[in-house]
Amino acid sequence: MSILELFCSVDDFWQHFAPNWHHDLLTSGRRLRPNQLYPSEIMTIIILFQQSHYRAFKAYYTEYVQRHLRSEFPTLVSYSRFVELMPTVLIPLVANLHTQLGHCTGISFIDSTSLAVCHNARIHQHCVFAGRAARGKTSVG
Repeated sequence: MSILELFCSVDDFWQHFAPNWHHDLLTSGRRLRPNQLYPSEIMTIIILFQQSHYRAFKAYYTEYVQRHLRSEFPTLVSYSRFVELMPTVLIPLVANLHTQLGHCTGISFIDSTSLAVCHNARIHQHCVFAGRAARGKTSVG
């Protein structure tokens, strides 16, 4: 998916989501102030980070977005300002990503990473998951 297609998808979602969300914010006594970057632009940049090979958001924003995507996002803000704006789109971002879920086909992928609940020496004193969790063994022990 190209940046333009991603942005159009996110912006279409934002156009439907924003009026109800703004109404809910106003009735609760809060409001969103307009920013230099449009919320769908912020959400697009965050989604692009998840699709990139960068491990750190700061490197992604300063080395890639500010250098190579300035023509796509002409009103870019500094890194520190962008980090301040990120929480303002958390709820719409989660709602957008939830709308992108596909239908379950019956095939699921699971992570088999072991979860160490407590140290083996204290296993009999630990009662948090009593009756639900069982002792297991991994390939490493």
